[in-house]
Amino acid sequence: MSMRVLVTRDGLPGRGVERLGAVAEPVFHTGDGKPEPAELAALAAGADAVLALGNDLVDAALLDAAGPSLRVVALASMGYDNVDAAAAAERGVVVTHTPGVLAETTADLAFALILAARRRLGAASADLARGGWDVFRMHDYLGLDVHGATLGLIGYGQIGRAVARRAQGFGMRVVHHDPYARVDDALSAATDLRSLLAQSDIVSLHVPLTDATRHLISVRELALMKPTATLISTARGGVVDEDGLLHAVREGRLHSAGLDVHEREPMGTDVSPLAAEENVVMLPHIGSATHATRAAMVDLAVDNILDVLADRPARTALPGTSAVPGRPARATGTPA
Repeated sequence: MSMRVLVTRDGLPGRGVERLGAVAEPVFHTGDGKPEPAELAALAAGADAVLALGNDLVDAALLDAAGPSLRVVALASMGYDNVDAAAAAERGVVVTHTPGVLAETTADLAFALILAARRRLGAASADLARGGWDVFRMHDYLGLDVHGATLGLIGYGQIGRAVARRAQGFGMRVVHHDPYARVDDALSAATDLRSLLAQSDIVSLHVPLTDATRHLISVRELALMKPTATLISTARGGVVDEDGLLHAVREGRLHSAGLDVHEREPMGTDVSPLAAEENVVMLPHIGSATHATRAAMVDLAVDNILDVLADRPARTALPGTSAVPGRPARATGTPA
């Protein structure tokens, strides 16, 4: 068996990695936590494929360390800002990700954050746990209603639409802003960003991290939002200016926030000061964290590897990149 596949973590969910053993020799990084770039580079030498996670750095150095044998980098993630797609294209390497399989699960989590942040569930739970719930008071733990609120979705792709469907059950009015979805549909009305921020009670982010979306929500955008509004993000950490968000919450210019993604991941013991704010709910990037969804993500990444190694087009190549090694990509827009 001559082909080698670098798998950047051992013990991935599901049985997808086992299928690689039929056609290639899997080589695992077995250390605890995220591998260092030098570790991955050493393991990548001579690899035909790499199965990576969404926070593994896949840059020109790693691609060159793998060498000319490398044909495909398959991400077990939806996000792909960790990949130098241009460097991969220059070397004729296909890059894939996992759209679709995590949309419903991530939408569940986004709506959980909406409920938790609006109803101040984190503060109430923490108070109970430390023995602070010693008497019933009518004015304790007062939050804001979710039912009947206006929900603004920034990004209206698969996850955004899934959140909009859930909002129907709460009788919410939904608006969205997305350059690739400029028309109304049965779930949501299209609008511009400024109008969305001004009218929404809840703003939920569902965009990839690109040069255009980095700090898409910063001091200027936060100033357009209602002081009773809630900001939710299950997108990527760099989409929100966290310093600006911290000041907005502390100064009462924003009611609350719910974040599953952060500018610095993972945090370890150096926790963001946002975590200390009682009206902020923070989670450790668990949007896709169910047994079934994480296994499906690995399965799709493995399917992409097996297809490319068998000289078939990859199923979910990155937007604007080639699905076939060494073949120039067709010009495409980024899907919503």
